[in-house]
Amino acid sequence: MNAETAIYLNPAVPLPERAQDLIARLTLDEKVGLMSHAARGVPRLGIPAYNYWNESLHGVARNGRATVFPQAIGLAATWDRELILQVATAISDEARAKFHAALRRSGYSQQYQGLTFWSPNINLFRDPRWGRGQETWGEDPHLTGELAAAYVRGLQGDDPRYLKTAACAKHFAVHSGPEAERHTFDAAVSQHDLRESYLPAFKKLVTEAKVESVMGAYNRLFGEPCCASGLLLTQILRGEWGFSGHVVSDCGALSDFHLHHHVTADIVESAALALKQGCDLGCDEVFEHLPEAIERGLITEAHLDRALSRTLGTRFKLGLFDPPENIPYAQIPTSVIACDEHRALARRAAAESIVLLKNNGILPIAPNTKKLFVTGPTAANLEVLLGNYYGFNERMVTFLEGLTGRIPEGMGLEYHPGAPLVQPRQIHETWAPAMAQSADIAIICVGLNSMLEGEEGESLLSPLNGDRDSLALPAPQVHYIRELAAHGARIVLVVTGGSPVDLGPVESMAEAILFVWYPGMEGGSALAEVLFGDVSPSGKLPVTFPKSLADLPPFNDYRMAGRTYRYATAEPLYPFGFGLSYTQFEYHEMTLSQTRLTPGESLTASLILRNAGERSAAETAQLYLSPFPAQSGQPLQRLIAFQRVFLAPGETRRLEFTLPAESLLSVDEAGREQILPGEYLVTVGGASPSPRALALGAPKPVSAKFKIVP
Repeated sequence: MNAETAIYLNPAVPLPERAQDLIARLTLDEKVGLMSHAARGVPRLGIPAYNYWNESLHGVARNGRATVFPQAIGLAATWDRELILQVATAISDEARAKFHAALRRSGYSQQYQGLTFWSPNINLFRDPRWGRGQETWGEDPHLTGELAAAYVRGLQGDDPRYLKTAACAKHFAVHSGPEAERHTFDAAVSQHDLRESYLPAFKKLVTEAKVESVMGAYNRLFGEPCCASGLLLTQILRGEWGFSGHVVSDCGALSDFHLHHHVTADIVESAALALKQGCDLGCDEVFEHLPEAIERGLITEAHLDRALSRTLGTRFKLGLFDPPENIPYAQIPTSVIACDEHRALARRAAAESIVLLKNNGILPIAPNTKKLFVTGPTAANLEVLLGNYYGFNERMVTFLEGLTGRIPEGMGLEYHPGAPLVQPRQIHETWAPAMAQSADIAIICVGLNSMLEGEEGESLLSPLNGDRDSLALPAPQVHYIRELAAHGARIVLVVTGGSPVDLGPVESMAEAILFVWYPGMEGGSALAEVLFGDVSPSGKLPVTFPKSLADLPPFNDYRMAGRTYRYATAEPLYPFGFGLSYTQFEYHEMTLSQTRLTPGESLTASLILRNAGERSAAETAQLYLSPFPAQSGQPLQRLIAFQRVFLAPGETRRLEFTLPAESLLSVDEAGREQILPGEYLVTVGGASPSPRALALGAPKPVSAKFKIVP
């Protein structure tokens, strides 16, 4: 049978049969050439080279012009599933257009041009010191699973036959710093923490969102390297969850087996161990040593065939061996790349991500305001828009540019950089205090950028190689805020960052505080919309802001005790789920469908949400479940459901939340799922329940109790 009539080239044949036909035609050397991320081509069979490594954390990254959306942690702050789906759909539109343009240009795709995207990062943001926390969807398993599932659906599309792109859930599992130890450490966690905190988001993406790929983490878990873990890859991923896609290693992780974890003697043993345990694709050159592993009797060629059936299966699902006219996504034009519609979506996403932490009434900016003073090291800074793993756009709107474009004629505006990001100020006497004094409002833009937090090897200024050793604002910024406050400036703080920042030393000096994350290419426009009241802020924190590092366990302790709003007892600076609005929301009339449940029954909670203010706005109603009283080892409270609702002034709406029986499951220390009898408190409000949230201005929540009986 020649190539023209080969089964693997026949689109009418089921995909598994096509993959098996192709594998049967390959020599051992050809198979090995297809098993690393930079897969070689097989010219005699018409198979072009293909590079699996591509990134789309918050837009198509590292591949020329694209729409740059807010960093993932900013998208998480929207708590908006539908928006996340739209964002990911826009990203996959641009990805398809770029991929087919690359094929037309050179006949193959290079690194960062393919359709296999190593996103989203769904590791739990368990400790605010982790530099890569900005890549995640926050500290809560339920929120992470809900939003990341929407992201995967948008990336992969809804065609019954073809994937639009292939998403990847990473890093599997129990991986969230310290960056400096990621190649060596062995995560020590209980089965309770593993099953109730670290795995739920992965399970949701595999079983519900049908994510095509999973990336193994660098570290070990229970002594096994995650990229060769029988527990993770065989028992849980494929056994319990029924995963049918492919597993890829993190880049360089397979070499860690012998270089750092010391679980194998050499690179050949590392290749064999990874392949036997279920890693199908290596992001390195370790799998080039598979022929020697076969010669030593460590593996057989059948192990290669199993892995190739999965990786080539992904390529078949993407339509990479089919005529372009058969693939609906191949017709997406390049005109979608960074188009006006996507720019508007980026602007909306950035505006929804902004979290209003404080407001004494100074915002929104009143129409009769005479003059603004815009200042601070991030006001005209491009880097604070980007975060890490970013794309590029020729029109990036800084905060200064956004305000300049929005300010009405007749209102004055002045600018001064004021203070460097981290270094001490060289010029001690400036006009900045006088400019602040003469303005009605001083908008001080401060915070972090991705040079101060990030991945290993990226954050050159960090003493911990990506992680942070302090939550404080850099000292020059704090000194500058104090200087302007001492001169009587009315301060609105605009804070950038991908992780919690300790604003305690300057909080009392500001009349309003907005946390804007790394807001993407339209960050300045979105900020201006919120400051001037064109949009009411609606973002909610996806991560707790602690008051001090002293309130946290050691960074390298992976136990959940004392971490996140679910287990911590220390009062936070800003609680999980918190975020103010320009209007006032009220929660009323909580009722439960029943107050006594037996295991296996579901429950419906109903309540009234009212916009009691004078502005239209969105509110995210959050339902939390707490054992009453607290049960040893179990979360103090946990997010079960949430709804984002837009209400006009004076509008009321009845909300209903269904708590299915599985949402009441707990996991004991042995890893067994069970529904624990006892009394539980259901609370619905605009933040995680805490006295601190009420003190900061969150609406008073409503609550009711029910009992689970054996």
